[in-house]
Amino acid sequence: MRVGNIVWKPCKAILIACLVFSVSISAEDGFLDLETEDLKLGFIKLTDMAPLAIAYEFGYFEDEGLYVTLEPQANWKVLLDRVIDGELDGAHMLAGQPLGASIGIGTRAHIVTAFSMDLNGNGISVSNAVWQKMKPHIPHDDAGKPIHPISADALKPVVEEYRADGKPFNMGMVFPVSTHNYELRYWLAAGGIHPGYYAPALGDTTGQRNADVLLSVTPPPQMPVALEAGTIYGYCVGEPWNQQAVMKGIGTAVITDYEIWKNNPEKVFGVTAAWAEENPNTHLALIKALLRAAIWLDENENANRPEAIEILARSEYVGADADVIANSMTGTFEYEKGDRRPVPDFNVFFRYYATYPYFSDAVWYLTQMRRWGQIVEPKPDHWYDDVAQRVYRPDIYLKAARLLVDQGLADESDFPWNSDGYRGPQVDFIDGVAFDATQPNAYLEQFQIGLKGDVVIGSSGE
Repeated sequence: MRVGNIVWKPCKAILIACLVFSVSISAEDGFLDLETEDLKLGFIKLTDMAPLAIAYEFGYFEDEGLYVTLEPQANWKVLLDRVIDGELDGAHMLAGQPLGASIGIGTRAHIVTAFSMDLNGNGISVSNAVWQKMKPHIPHDDAGKPIHPISADALKPVVEEYRADGKPFNMGMVFPVSTHNYELRYWLAAGGIHPGYYAPALGDTTGQRNADVLLSVTPPPQMPVALEAGTIYGYCVGEPWNQQAVMKGIGTAVITDYEIWKNNPEKVFGVTAAWAEENPNTHLALIKALLRAAIWLDENENANRPEAIEILARSEYVGADADVIANSMTGTFEYEKGDRRPVPDFNVFFRYYATYPYFSDAVWYLTQMRRWGQIVEPKPDHWYDDVAQRVYRPDIYLKAARLLVDQGLADESDFPWNSDGYRGPQVDFIDGVAFDATQPNAYLEQFQIGLKGDVVIGSSGE
């Protein structure tokens, strides 16, 4: 429990004066013999770190015998580096980070994930000036309200106008292997706007080669500031930083990632493969605690969200105004000042098997890394599956889930016990292109913009 800023660690047995001694508890009873108890976990100040905050505040970590310190990180690179270096035992990560690190995009290290933290949760926002230029190209209903989802077709003439005036059109995303980068690129390309290639073999890691729009990394909390300053004209980021721009009157949210790819995976909980191997029971205990938090966040049709918002608004977690966080966490989303619409699944933490680490989710990220040049050479279909199974660990997830069910803390029906790790073909993308994770190369062939087949940067006019 916490009193003020002091964390009091409960004993594992009832002892006068809280004398600590080792207790071995049977895994058959749902408890585990932990390899280590004191853990430091990292996160970025976004609402989708909620499972960590809830597991901490409600004592779910302590129920597992874990004494956890949660520590906000400056940015995604620092967070990843500290997990790799062992300064953090694990962290809230971008879904693409374990994959990117494991195949050597940026820092090479084998990272694994056995827990998906949420679905959806991002948006794309633009400055008010850009929005006013987009509006004439957007269909409106009889009441004069923009019809959603809004295609990047409406942004294309604005980008062309800026380029004709000699102004580069700059947009922000949070990290090169982030969902935000790939969602923003997907949306732009679906509207005929080239978001640029990475060309690491040529020493070009900017991601701006052949680009109509220049994408660059901006830390999430700094996005509204950069938008207001005019250094970027738009961005893709998680909440609460789209709603922050709308409520401050400095920008408009154009589209949510739910509208780009319905129920897309967003963040994961990641640890190094070495840590997972050395601490298998501790890892299971962590996943158990996070699962309980995710269940709480979604249960009773999101009835607990107001309490979650109060917790997340605290400075030690997200540190944004509760009203801003509530805009998306309670099933609504304010696109333009005063234009609030229902988006009940904007933040999903448990339903739809949100916490299960699907191999197919990993494959989609890998296809985007190939599409935009981060994976330089073509890869056979089996390579995508091999990497997915090396990094995403549903086997560990299901072990933790079984322990919870046996303890009566979760229902048997809550988990996809018989899944092979692959969702069926998905079609709920803004461009209607079907994604079959068992055929990644055929999937890439469907896109007009992007690398595919044997094409590498520097050949075939790319």
